[in-house]
Amino acid sequence: MAFGNLSSDGGEEGGLQSEINMIPMIDVMLVLLIVFMITAPLLTNAVKLELPQATSQVNEVQPKDITLSVTADGVRHWNGKEVDEAQLLTLMQAAAKENPLPELQLQVDKSVEYGEVAMLMAQASQQGLDKLAFVSAPKETQ
Repeated sequence: MAFGNLSSDGGEEGGLQSEINMIPMIDVMLVLLIVFMITAPLLTNAVKLELPQATSQVNEVQPKDITLSVTADGVRHWNGKEVDEAQLLTLMQAAAKENPLPELQLQVDKSVEYGEVAMLMAQASQQGLDKLAFVSAPKETQ
């Protein structure tokens, strides 16, 4: 970046140089040119294939959702069928052994005490049913 001559040997006066030094910019441009020359062929070379087409669907086993309902008077329903405490535990154990693990959807009447819901959640967790969902009705707008 020599813009001025600081020598005091009677030659030219210490004036400013009015030209821009292009050498650093040319060096940068040459480096970029070399980088692009090396990387561009790597990006465009690909093996061109005509792959066969087939229609197939992935065989995914969808987990069955289980609905556990509790009415206001405390009656429990497993997928719509009334069950007692012993049957409920047996059904939870059987459901926990399924692969993939089903989701337990709790539909509980709003008048059922929180302790009852917490007990159901604890029983489900103890039996191995970790996927829980709470089902609610949408709020009606007037």
